Amino acid sequence: MTRFPLLCLLFLFLVHTSASSQTKEDSAQPSITAMRIDRPLALSGTLEDSAWSLAKPIELPYEFQPGENTPAPVRTQAYALYDDEHLYLGFRCLDPRPAEIRANLSDRDKIFSDDYIIVVIDTYGDYQRGYELAVNPYGVQGDLMMSGGGNEDVSFDMIWETKASINDEGWTAEMAIPFKSIRFPVKDEHTWGLIVARNYPRESRVLISWTPVDRNKPSLITQGGLLKGLRGIHSGGAVEVLPYVLGQQAGSRSDDSDPASEFENGPLRGRVGAGFRYAPSSNLAMDLVVNPDFSQVESDADQISVNTTFALYYPEKRPFFLESSELLRTPMYYSRSINDPLAAGRVVGKTGSLTYLYLGAFDRNTVFVVPGEEQSNTVLTGMNSFANIARLRYNFEDETYIGGMAFTRNLNGSHNYVAGFDWNYKFWTNWYFKGEGFLSTTKELSDSTLLTSQRLFGLSGRNAALNGEEYSGSGIDIVLSHVGRDYGFDAVYDDFSPTYQSYNGLFTTVNYRQFALHQRYTRYWDDSFLEKINLNLSFETTYNHGGTHKEVWMQPGIYVVMKGQTDVSVSYLLVNDELFRGTQFRNIHRAFFNFNSRTWDSFAFSLYGQVGLFIYRSSAPETGEGHSLGGSVTLKPTPQLKVDLSYDRARLRSRATGSLLYDGYVARSVAIYQFTSEMFVRAILQYNSFGKTFNVYPLFSYKVNALTTFYAGFTNDYRNYGAGNGFTTTERQFFVKLQYLFRS
Repeated sequence: MTRFPLLCLLFLFLVHTSASSQTKEDSAQPSITAMRIDRPLALSGTLEDSAWSLAKPIELPYEFQPGENTPAPVRTQAYALYDDEHLYLGFRCLDPRPAEIRANLSDRDKIFSDDYIIVVIDTYGDYQRGYELAVNPYGVQGDLMMSGGGNEDVSFDMIWETKASINDEGWTAEMAIPFKSIRFPVKDEHTWGLIVARNYPRESRVLISWTPVDRNKPSLITQGGLLKGLRGIHSGGAVEVLPYVLGQQAGSRSDDSDPASEFENGPLRGRVGAGFRYAPSSNLAMDLVVNPDFSQVESDADQISVNTTFALYYPEKRPFFLESSELLRTPMYYSRSINDPLAAGRVVGKTGSLTYLYLGAFDRNTVFVVPGEEQSNTVLTGMNSFANIARLRYNFEDETYIGGMAFTRNLNGSHNYVAGFDWNYKFWTNWYFKGEGFLSTTKELSDSTLLTSQRLFGLSGRNAALNGEEYSGSGIDIVLSHVGRDYGFDAVYDDFSPTYQSYNGLFTTVNYRQFALHQRYTRYWDDSFLEKINLNLSFETTYNHGGTHKEVWMQPGIYVVMKGQTDVSVSYLLVNDELFRGTQFRNIHRAFFNFNSRTWDSFAFSLYGQVGLFIYRSSAPETGEGHSLGGSVTLKPTPQLKVDLSYDRARLRSRATGSLLYDGYVARSVAIYQFTSEMFVRAILQYNSFGKTFNVYPLFSYKVNALTTFYAGFTNDYRNYGAGNGFTTTERQFFVKLQYLFRS
């Protein structure tokens, strides 16, 4: 931590240079002026309303993938209108072969292999975040949040409207974006950053843009045009109430280990709760949820963890925690660590260039992870706790920012507090210097029955058992990146002390100093079955805080993109030495591969895996020969029916004795029939041979929008107990849920 003051001074100098020398070149950007209309526009998806004739269209003339700003193969036009409440965007997508349009009825956010139009709206013009809104030829929505450097948050959802229509010349689409659904500064006249692009998937995945895209510039959000002419618009005063009612009945076997034990059906239970949101201005929003239902309608796919010593990551799917998640993109915060809150609240705002966020929750059944050098432990406490998350970020021009954050968790006389800062400095067009640093202090629970492990935290004299110890820790992550058209690299330095912990995060590995270097060189082709080849080389070396060399590896690889929307990557661990649980392993070589193809809209598949030598990470580790393989197939017999099949297996045999260490697989199928863009039925079947479990999850879903929803379904879990018992039901649950968004 003695390096922190020097780094802060260096960073402040760089930020000052950035703020004083970098300016936006607005004069070089093309623009579109939105025309005001005096009446609401009823969307039809056909552009036949006479109001569209008032808008001057813009053309999308550039193909930027796979071509490099070559003439677009098809013509696309975009239009912009607005009134007091909405921004309206219209699109005319001509196609010489309309029968080849790729479009499917699907749930929202499942359209990104279809034809679609997408816009990115940067309302603050600082290149820090942009609303990504997409629509396919059936009017199905997709929305994401783009942040500087090209990061995309696919979990973002917004309330807005779309309509689309296929015709003999191609297809048309219309969007209505409520001003109350987006944030923007308070001013008389607005100029927003705007990207307009079209996805045209045929032999290749062709991307077409309104503005040229320079491959030597790493960020897309900085390369759009301008949306002008928005006057007298406001976003404040929005009030939202989101109540829900849930009915469920659950049952389980009284003794999970005994198939002959009684299956006990629980009583029918009801649950009610609500969420509240008030946005007094476009720069401030306050949220509160009381007795929220944070159960997941979509099940997590099983992950193979038989040879893993660290906690697994599962993506967040609960709506409350998805809001403004781009501000908390750090492993020190893992929203699913807030497990079962009784109540939670959040404030998000922006004042000038300063963005701030606070989130607090009273959590039941608290869960946290105790990290380590070679393994982590997940602790299930059953206790109540208070979680607090605070975030500040000051944005400069052109993706540069400096920020601070704090995370606290208090439970039963114990606590974990983490404070940190982060930064991103962009210079010389395509260079980035970024990172984050943290201090933590922890007072453990005094209950060793929750975690009895005596593993040591390095040379600190502390151990993982929850015996009331107190300690502090520190960590820092620094990255220097160059992202160019042909060549790029990332140089990374990480340093986390043995006693660093984050109860609000999923940070599993500590006690290491690590340097990594990742390099890549890309070659592009025109008029060839090859579109691009990427050669890459990664190197990493790790020491613990006691000075012991823990690991070193080097991995060259190649990634090839071909016609037919097909790509393949292959890499090899040329060097791979690791010290694990006191045993030195050398030359643990293995190969990696990944193959994907989406040549046809109705059929896509992928294969992936690694084959060779692995460390068997048991209490008596040894070298094994084996593989971890998987594949998936997507079938779309009709635009309304989609079937996803996946299969993942892992097998390892002792290199010394030839005995089988483990062998198993997880098979999963997801079938969805979409009646309309709002309504579908789905069935998930999953078998895990490691635990000999079989799961059945049917569901009916009706979504008016992202938040007004109705669900009905059940879950049925089976286990094969063997010895002639076959598959026996272990758990079952029926549920019905209705939630409705009231908005003013």
